[in-house]
Formats: sequence, C-alpha cells, structure tokens
Amino acid sequence: MSALSVELLAAATPPPIADAGNTRLALAALAGVAVIVLLITRWKVHAFLALTIGSGVLGTVAGAPLAKTVASYSTGLGSTVASVGTLIALGAILGKLLADSGGADQIVDTILARTSEKRLPWAMALIAGLVGLPLFFEIGIVILIPVVLLVARRSGQSLIRLGIPALAGLSVMHGLVPPHPGPLAAIGAIHADMGITLALGVLVALPTLAIAGPLFGRVAAGWVDVSPPERLTPARASDDLERRPSFAATVCTMLLPVVLMLAKALADVIIDDQGSLAYRIFDVIGTPLIALLAAVMVAMFTLGRAAGFTKDRISSTVDSSLGPIAGILLIVGAGGGFKQTLIDCGVGQMILDWSKDWHISALLLAWLIAVLIRVATGSATVAIISAAGLVAPLAEGMSSTHTALLVLSVGAGSLFFSHVNDAGFWLVKEYFGMDVPQTLKTWSVMETVISVVALGFVMLLSLVI
Repeated sequence: MSALSVELLAAATPPPIADAGNTRLALAALAGVAVIVLLITRWKVHAFLALTIGSGVLGTVAGAPLAKTVASYSTGLGSTVASVGTLIALGAILGKLLADSGGADQIVDTILARTSEKRLPWAMALIAGLVGLPLFFEIGIVILIPVVLLVARRSGQSLIRLGIPALAGLSVMHGLVPPHPGPLAAIGAIHADMGITLALGVLVALPTLAIAGPLFGRVAAGWVDVSPPERLTPARASDDLERRPSFAATVCTMLLPVVLMLAKALADVIIDDQGSLAYRIFDVIGTPLIALLAAVMVAMFTLGRAAGFTKDRISSTVDSSLGPIAGILLIVGAGGGFKQTLIDCGVGQMILDWSKDWHISALLLAWLIAVLIRVATGSATVAIISAAGLVAPLAEGMSSTHTALLVLSVGAGSLFFSHVNDAGFWLVKEYFGMDVPQTLKTWSVMETVISVVALGFVMLLSLVI
C-alpha cells in the first residue's frame, strides 16, 4: 500500500468510538471473539455474518454508541475491500485461466515426465508451490488431487508420501505468500510493504515446504497407509482440449506478478533517487494491482488463446471465475470491519500497552493470537484477519522488514492445527479416503508443522535483518 493510500485511509478513519477502561476493553474483545467462535463452530453461521455480529457485540460491550460502531465497521469493511478486493478478483481470474486452459496440467505433466520415482514427493511439492501461487487453496486441491491419485496408483508409492507434499505446497502459499486473501488482508491491516512481504514470504515458504512436505510426508506415510480411492479421480480440464499452453509460457505467466512486485522491492533498495525515471517505472509496474492486471492480460493470450479459446470463451472463463470469490470477499471485508472496530474501541492500543510489560516478542505474540483464533474458528482467513487487526499497533516504530515479518507471523499462526471445525479438514479427508484419526495424524499434524517451522524461520530472520 502506498504512502498516499495510508494517509487517505487514516484521514477516513473515525475517531475512537469508546473511552473505556482496559478491563472493559479486554472483556469486549473476548466477548466479540467468543461470539464469532460460537456462531461459526456451534451454530454453523457463515463467517461473514459471524464477524458482523461479533463487531456489534464488541462495540456494545465496550460501551460505544451503536451508530459509531456501525460507522467503524462500515469504514473498515469498505477500506479492506477497496485495497484487497480487486487483487483477489484478479488472482481468481488468473487462477481460472490457468486451470481451464490446461496450463496447470501442462506444468504437472512436464515435471512428472522428467522426475524419477524416488524424487516424486519433491516434484509434487514443486508442482503445488507453483500452482499454489495464483490459486486459492480449495481450487488447488481440486486441480492437484486427481494428479496425486493417478501418480500414486501408477508408481505404486504411498498416497500419503505423495499427497502431503502437494497439500503442504498449497497450504504454505495460502498462508504466507500474497496475493492470497489472508496475507493481502494482513498486509493492509498492518500497513506492510507488499514487495518486501512477498520476498520474505517466499524465503520462509521454501524451507518450510521442504520440511513439512517431502520430509514430513515420509514420516506420515509410516503412520497412515491408505489406497487411492477409485471414485475420486475426476477428469482433468485439459482432457477436453485439442491443445494447451507450453510449459515455459505457463510458468512465465504465473511468475510475472511475483517478478514485477519483487523488482519494485529491489528498486526501493538499490535506486536512491526516487525521482528518477527508472524508480518511477518500477514503482508503477510493481504495484500489486498493476502487476496482477498485467499478468491477467498476458494470460488471456499465453494461456487462453494458446489453448484455442475464442474471445467469447475467454470472456466466459473470466466471468465464471468471479462468482465463487463472493464469499471470500465478504469474509475478508467483514474481517476488516471487525479489525477497525477493535482499533476504534481502543483494543489494539490496549494490547500494545499490555505487551510492553509482557517481555514477549511481538512476532511470537502475533503468532499466538492467530493460533488461538485459528484453533477456535477453524478458518485461516478469519484468524489472519482478526489477529492482524489486534496486533497492528505493534508495528508502530518497526522497520519495513520487521513489519513484513509481523504479517508472516500472523500468517504462520493462522495455519496451526486444522481439525474438525475446518472445512479443509473434511475436504482432505474425503479426497484421500481417510477416517478422522488418520486425517488428524497426517493433515492436522502437517498444518501444525508448517505453522511452527514457519514461525521459527521468521524468528531467525528477525535476528539477521
């Protein structure tokens, strides 16, 4: 987010809506989070409604007038959707073009054709990491699971040995690397630099994926042995296509927004003269909106046209990509509203004041808060948005690199121990044909490994940068 955007958002933010004591504010925060947790877990209320109601409860317990609570919630929702909504939409379009054109299948087939059976788990991790960059977690699972099942059946290797690396690749990208909705929302709430967060996110994600994917997969395969379910091997997108994009064109298109945003972050460090033409060019092309928009426009040709899509087919693909993200946008927006209500009530400042006496690292505190919300609600997105709102004041006075690490700490915490209140838990269970104890031993432990290992690398980076 640019400095101008931050100033505009600050100017639009209403004054504090309550002047309550710390005890009352703590009770208000606990009440708001408790209501959200109960609504989502016990009564199965949609997260958008739960966050909206929880914001109202928070403001009421804090002693704020209802009108000001509504104003804070609306301001937070509007600013979050304004800063993140377009990026989520562009990411969804790019992911849909990748899937429907057969580009994802091309990446899978090319890498598997050049990989020995011994290295298949590492190949699955690589595939999931690449495919997971532009795709939401659920879409990535739908694309990759048929591949995992077919490769496991063809090679005779353990389904868990191959499946865990694929799941780890998707999950790591989902929680740590923008432009996924959770990291994007956290970047907006904490006012971190997108390019720096992306660079450090990839730096943390790679070793985390290696440990939680192929290495842990070997251990998990010794705990659980399941056969690939015959009934859950759907047809691939490219099965109905006469041709599909080349491997090189697909990979370059997927990595284009990443390269542009990283180039901007590098230019900020290398180029001293911010008025120079080179700096201004990188500043524009590396803006997340421009980088993703450029990738989408390029993808229409390198993916859509290369697959033989007509203009109408490309338009239809773009149109069909937007419907499924409505729920995600509403949840992210409502999370922003809850975050703003927390801030305007004074909860964020209260945590900042209290943490000064706790003698605990801000990065560890952010991770712990995200862990508690994740385990309680089962939603990584709700956890990362809510936790980012709570710990945003801790970023005051931090360097740009440590602010980015704060985002990554929240992202790591949001992945901790997926269990029965998480839709992803049941998705993995059914696709892999496992029972609940087997899913806990594999998927749930894998998520915990990702969370703890990622935090470890974040803490290490905080010591050297």
